[in-house]
Amino acid sequence: MSSSFAYLLRTTSPIGRLELTSDGTAVTSLSIERSGHLPLEDHPERSTPVLDDAAAQLEEYFSGSRRAFDVPVRLTGTPFRQAVWQRLASLEFGTFVSYGELGASLGHAGYGRAIGGAVGANPVPIIVGCHRVLSSSGRVTGYSGGDGIPTKLWLLEHEGILLAA
Repeated sequence: MSSSFAYLLRTTSPIGRLELTSDGTAVTSLSIERSGHLPLEDHPERSTPVLDDAAAQLEEYFSGSRRAFDVPVRLTGTPFRQAVWQRLASLEFGTFVSYGELGASLGHAGYGRAIGGAVGANPVPIIVGCHRVLSSSGRVTGYSGGDGIPTKLWLLEHEGILLAA
């Protein structure tokens, strides 16, 4: 996460505290508490309407009353990562895709490791649903947010996504 941000807001969730940053017009990052800590916990909060809206939408998502986010996000990365994140943003609540399918849909079949790296580098998880990417067998192979796989499993279960045994 970039250390330059104009606005910062923290909120609670069933998967731990969330920390959101913004440039004033869009959400630029979302971090999920890991082992009781957040990346910018030493910085004071300074909210803005877009962060207030994002926090309200996240609360609705966790309560089960919201299935899609419409808060603006600004995703900064390479053109390849941007393409992956744009595809992630198009995945609907309760649906999933494999890393291979994701790569093939972008014209990058066989780029599994690069696709996985881009998914893991998503700066705005949950809002941009990187938790909806599974292995080709339907198994959870990793998650960079919060406490890792348990956090991803919670999000998948919340959305009713059934996993392979």
